Amino acid sequence: MIRYSLICDNDHSFDSWFANAQAYDSLSRSGHLSCATCGSTRVKKALMAPKVQAKISDPAPLEKLRKHVESTATYVGGSFAKEARAQHDGSAPERPIYGEATGEEVRALIADEVPVLPLPFRSRKSTN
Repeated sequence: MIRYSLICDNDHSFDSWFANAQAYDSLSRSGHLSCATCGSTRVKKALMAPKVQAKISDPAPLEKLRKHVESTATYVGGSFAKEARAQHDGSAPERPIYGEATGEEVRALIADEVPVLPLPFRSRKSTN
């Protein structure tokens, strides 16, 4: 099956399905195509863009990032904001950490210039 965008001599646009390109050509030559709006038999193919499917991004880079974070950083769960602030203030030793924080906690960290960055995935430790 093939779908063509068609247009009649009265500028009405419509789509129609055909078994193949030869079926369209045969129907067009014999005058058996008509406009779905006005009935005109002066129908031709309209300019069409090919339907191209977007490439689905490779999940491997995200999984690679997850493995790197989980293998090099300490999961601190809901204590992330407290731990990040303690490291920033110097009351806790610096180490890579990740965990969860509320929007309010994140805004407060950013306002205090504590460097934080959202991860593009949820930790496996926080999911069921």
